[in-house]
Amino acid sequence: MHEIYVSTDVETDGPIPGINSMLSFGSAAYQADKTLVSTFTANLETLPDAVQDPRTMEWWKTQPDAWKACRDNLQTPEQAMKDYVVWLKSLNARPIFVGYPAGFDFTFVYWYLMCFAGESPFSFSALDVKTYAMALLKKEYRRSTKGNMPKHWFDDLPHTHIALDDAIEQGALFCNMLAENLNVK
Repeated sequence: MHEIYVSTDVETDGPIPGINSMLSFGSAAYQADKTLVSTFTANLETLPDAVQDPRTMEWWKTQPDAWKACRDNLQTPEQAMKDYVVWLKSLNARPIFVGYPAGFDFTFVYWYLMCFAGESPFSFSALDVKTYAMALLKKEYRRSTKGNMPKHWFDDLPHTHIALDDAIEQGALFCNMLAENLNVK
């Protein structure tokens, strides 16, 4: 079974799953050639015993459009994560979680998958775009930021802090990096 790269972005009300809630997530499934195969997004009800992180909520005040977008059409975490597993399996490929930063996004998605769907089609691993950039650029990790990446890695796509928009943007970035690394035209 071939791999499919599932670029995923989450929006949360704090830094830690369980203590804080994942408000929204979006995934964009890309083939290695940057063909966008399918997308998935869901806005979630907050966890009943979770709390909002004050610093995170201050940041949300600077993003009113994104906040509004992630609070529309709410689903229970149980329904959203079960639907997500069905979507991932419908891709008929081995899903590879791609995140920027994967350490944050994957932690939330994996926690929610295990708690509410009882499984993770991603297994236990995720591919981090910044780490991949570090290897390609041959620079230290902290110097492998978007500002230090070549402009030709970026498509003209918005970064809106709306989960699906950001997943699409970051997925295209990863595919451009992958093509350069594999010398694919």
